[in-house]
Amino acid sequence: MSDELAHDFSPMIKVYKDGRIDRPWGTTTVPASIDPQTGVQSKDVVISTAPPVSVRLYIPKSTTTESAESTRKLPLLVYFHGGGFCIGSAFSRIYHNYCNSLVSEANVVAVSVDYRLVPEHPLPAAYEDSWAALKWVESHFAGTGPEEWLNRHADLNRVFFSGDSAGANIAHHMGLRVGSEKLVGFKLNGIVLGHPYFWGEEPIGGEVALGENHREHLAALWRFAYPLTSGSDDPLFNPGKDPKLGELGCEKVLVCVAEKDALKDRGWYYSEVLKKSGWNGVVEVLETKEEQHVFHLINPSCDNAVTMLKKIVSFMN
Repeated sequence: MSDELAHDFSPMIKVYKDGRIDRPWGTTTVPASIDPQTGVQSKDVVISTAPPVSVRLYIPKSTTTESAESTRKLPLLVYFHGGGFCIGSAFSRIYHNYCNSLVSEANVVAVSVDYRLVPEHPLPAAYEDSWAALKWVESHFAGTGPEEWLNRHADLNRVFFSGDSAGANIAHHMGLRVGSEKLVGFKLNGIVLGHPYFWGEEPIGGEVALGENHREHLAALWRFAYPLTSGSDDPLFNPGKDPKLGELGCEKVLVCVAEKDALKDRGWYYSEVLKKSGWNGVVEVLETKEEQHVFHLINPSCDNAVTMLKKIVSFMN
């Protein structure tokens, strides 16, 4: 075996020249369950075998009590996990715990999407898998879809998308696709982008101070994920270069950024170009001081993470 590296994006992923792939972080998974802290129930559903796409579904405690509350349909959140398109899973502990908290606090139904990862499945595979998951969700519009939890509990006139980092990138593009392809089966009310992974050829704001290596690392990860990309100004990576930006298919967007995150200025920039795109919705930005990229997943009980969660909950309700 050769230890010569073809790609090194430590600590996320290393690809060796002999084809071996090492993901030291983000690969352990936890089973679906009834969460003892929140009473949220989850289960896994395979929605496609070729390509392999699965989701983890969550329903809050309110749906399982014997009351009028349990028959009321709830908003539906579709969540896309982060991890640079190359690590992470809807079934990992970090996302399982986060979805339990969000579903419990917001009293919503959630679908967490497990899409194929790069480099085994280069982009646009993750986008296509995510769209397949949305088409599957849409099939429940009349209450006659294949999954009883969605038929019974989800209000497809109140749908939200969210994701973090690469997952926020996916959430944005799914919102664009809903807007341009007009999914009739549900109404997308809003999108929450957590520390979105966007970039561009020209540095903006504080990116100039990041240093060449750091900027190149963020751009190189994108080229690794999407070998056929046109580069950092690809509309999939730089929404400011997307002529279709104004077609975003929802009426409100919440962009969450962290003060010490290298991607912070891209989140602010996204809000500015969205306002100028002809889109007729409302966008707001929540900036968390003193925090790093996806701090809310790494330390979900810290004060800033709790504040961010409350903001997301009020946005959805």
